[in-house]
Amino acid sequence: MRRAVCPGSFDPVTNGHLDIVGRASRLFDEVIVVVTINQSKTSLFTVEERIDMLRQVTSSYDNVRVESFRGLLVDFCRAQEASVLVKGLRAISDFDYELQMAHMNIGLAGVETLFMPTNPLYSFLSSSLVKDVAKWGGDVTSHVPDVVREALRSRLDPSVRD
Repeated sequence: MRRAVCPGSFDPVTNGHLDIVGRASRLFDEVIVVVTINQSKTSLFTVEERIDMLRQVTSSYDNVRVESFRGLLVDFCRAQEASVLVKGLRAISDFDYELQMAHMNIGLAGVETLFMPTNPLYSFLSSSLVKDVAKWGGDVTSHVPDVVREALRSRLDPSVRD
């Protein structure tokens, strides 16, 4: 079985992330979307909330499942018998860091990295940018699935909490 892992913090998941997951699902028998847990980052959504949103927005893919993991990603890959990481690249600035990680992952565990260029529609899109726009009341409808837009609104709009 050809199994791949699509890692990320997904705080929150964007249409750019979903573009990569959907395309990977056509190339591999199984795709594991893994929410990586990074203690040094402050997240807007809990790991459980991110997993729930991802499960909802990937439910149309029969060969995609969602997990979480803390630690070395190659250890997760080994445990799941996945030999490929799929990473989306938006710009050349992404490539520099991701190439270093790819070299480390192949050296540590023989895990290959497949770089997939992001659809140009999403080349500027990041979770951080979406959170900033939503925080100031901007419309993120075209950048995230509806369930994520509603979660952002609930979390960031003070009138919803009152």
